[in-house]
Amino acid sequence: MREKRRTHFNKRELTMEVASMTKTIKAPILFVAMLGFLTVLFSWSAPLLAQGTLQAIDPLATSTDEYVHMDETFKQPSERVPLTKTFKDWLKETPSFFRDTKLNINLRTFDFYRDKFDNSKSEAWAIGGSISYKSGYAFDRLALGATLYTSQPVGNQLESRDGTLLLEPGQSGYTVLGQAYAEIKVVDGVLIDLYRQEYNTPYINKHDVRMTPNTFEGYSIIGRHGGKDGAPAFNWGGGYITKIKEKNSDKFVWMSEDAGADVNRGVFVGGANYAYKGFSVGAINYYSEDIINIFYTEGKYTLPLKGPFGLGFAGQWAQQNSTGDDLLTGSNFATNQFGVKGDASCSGVLVTLAYTQTAKGADMQNPWGGYPGYTSVQVQDFNRAGETAFMTKVGYDFSKLGLQGVTAYALWVHGWSAVSRTAGGSTYDQDEYDFDLQWRPKMDLLKGLWFRARYAYIEQRDSGHPTINDFRIIVNYDFSLL
Repeated sequence: MREKRRTHFNKRELTMEVASMTKTIKAPILFVAMLGFLTVLFSWSAPLLAQGTLQAIDPLATSTDEYVHMDETFKQPSERVPLTKTFKDWLKETPSFFRDTKLNINLRTFDFYRDKFDNSKSEAWAIGGSISYKSGYAFDRLALGATLYTSQPVGNQLESRDGTLLLEPGQSGYTVLGQAYAEIKVVDGVLIDLYRQEYNTPYINKHDVRMTPNTFEGYSIIGRHGGKDGAPAFNWGGGYITKIKEKNSDKFVWMSEDAGADVNRGVFVGGANYAYKGFSVGAINYYSEDIINIFYTEGKYTLPLKGPFGLGFAGQWAQQNSTGDDLLTGSNFATNQFGVKGDASCSGVLVTLAYTQTAKGADMQNPWGGYPGYTSVQVQDFNRAGETAFMTKVGYDFSKLGLQGVTAYALWVHGWSAVSRTAGGSTYDQDEYDFDLQWRPKMDLLKGLWFRARYAYIEQRDSGHPTINDFRIIVNYDFSLL
């Protein structure tokens, strides 16, 4: 009986290996074909398209962006429109604690495949999502909230292909109470949040690029002032973050442990952002005793152009260094990275150019979320010590061709001049090519539904020229019952 089961397993492995080889061979060809199709489509359709803006047609302006901008930090999360008013009507005569209740549902399925530089493979298909509750304010001062997350395998997933981060190690499903918090309204625009919750800042963020996001245990205060009817907006916040639940885990661990140090340390955070008429500037600092200090600042400006044109510029600076007893690496380190980015849009087409430069002192680190560098993309962050990186990206909105809600982009990043900070370390150059296709239906019944297909091809210019092929298909449905 054992031999029969083993024979069946080998056949299944062989079938999956053949499929994987087919994906690997076809991937670069598919990418070039898609890029060529977009190029032809751009040139053919430009005269037919109407005015577009940077914000409206940027296909990366999504909840699963690779990084968080400073002007998105401390902002009020957008509210979902309920599918029906029936449940709200039932509560309209009740106290505000019940009447203003929000109940949001997220349904998600995610298929992931990656062949790695060492020729191993990660593959899984998962289904799950979350249910989020937040009450109204009792006595106009206290609200309660909680979110339950789950990710479960679809069928039997091979343990030999673990590592997708869709499931727990061993390809196991999980369910976790990722958020459980009390929110205190001090005055209008100033809130104190206590215990488990999401944070979305450049270096501590949910990085929602798998089945469930990072969430945190912490204690924070956030202020939001102005911003209505074209008025200046000033957002600020600070707090102490003690623990993190990684995106494929059901356990909270100390922030220092998650970074790689065997001690119990949290992170002090404080920052602010100012925005007015297309201009924004902000800064934030993260300090963990004996672990690391990270300072980040960013400025953005969108020119007030008329007609079908949009033009925007952004710049960023990040400084990292060890603190106290240097428990993260065992020795003192200091490094930094700066970046610049430009966006130009015209008639539904968005072109982005970006450049980053990392100092030679050490690799930049991002243990608690997605990396905020302008050249951080689907797989690689391009933030090795000494590394210089350049990115070019072309995005397109197909709405004016009758494909409402359909956007796509293709990009290329080249990284070079990295230096090794360890004995025998590699200093290879590397390239990444990404293609992303999204559809968000505009029909009322399907609002909140999101289809996304992603592909990345990475090549290291090392001996043997190892490569990565990374495929992702995601279906996401966000809706509200209250």
